[in-house]
Amino acid sequence: MYTVTISPKFQIVIPKAIRTPLELQPGQKVQAILYESRIELIPVKPMPLMRGFLKGIDTSIEREADRV
Repeated sequence: MYTVTISPKFQIVIPKAIRTPLELQPGQKVQAILYESRIELIPVKPMPLMRGFLKGIDTSIEREADRV
């Protein structure tokens, strides 16, 4: 866990130990989500990188008898 300081402009610096494994780049967008009492930052990935990430997923769905 890392502690960061919020600047007067409400900016933070993401520690290198977090940036590096996530391959974050300057100018890259992240989603900021308020979840209960914390902030979660989720990197936004370009659509071409998302292609095929669901490959091999099980798409068989059992339907309830009253919904068939």
